[in-house]
Amino acid sequence: MNVIQRIREVLLAEADAIRAVQVTSAYEQAVLALRDCRGKVLTTGMGKAGHVAHKFAATLCSTGTPAAFIHPGEAAHGDLGLIGPNDCIVALSTSGKTNEIIEMLELGRHLGLQTIIGITSHPDSRLRELSDVLLDMGVIREPCPLGLTPSASIAVMLAITDALALTLMELKGVTKHDYGLRHHGGYLGRKARTDNV
Repeated sequence: MNVIQRIREVLLAEADAIRAVQVTSAYEQAVLALRDCRGKVLTTGMGKAGHVAHKFAATLCSTGTPAAFIHPGEAAHGDLGLIGPNDCIVALSTSGKTNEIIEMLELGRHLGLQTIIGITSHPDSRLRELSDVLLDMGVIREPCPLGLTPSASIAVMLAITDALALTLMELKGVTKHDYGLRHHGGYLGRKARTDNV
């Protein structure tokens, strides 16, 4: 194996998967739904998609939109109580078939869950049917030699959620001062409070 060549192939596969995303009017609908949410903004995902969902919630918090991650497995054991009337949830699942996520969304409707924004790839998924706004990741080929390890799909999820968060931040007019208020420590906090822009 040529290790350097293989590294390049993986990086290119992930970059190509991101470039292939078709940005439709659904993306604007998703950003406006997050901006206009009258309840809480929640994110969810299972496994590696869950890590992206957790990171998305953290990015939203730091850019002016309070958000929380809800673990779909823990939801079955009481955390479903986090969902309330008028909440908006962003659900990440490449397959769109993850049982824990589907069950949580279906039951969440009974608790007043208003808007489901689904981010998925597979065309035959229950998540598509449940979503009020659907962000299609497109057909993704994982560069894993087994074709199994989520990598290109996770890169796409990260890119989509970053695009949503940063567009929402700009739409809401978040300033460097606002950003600094949410980062009282660390390099970014100092940079936000001391840089002249």
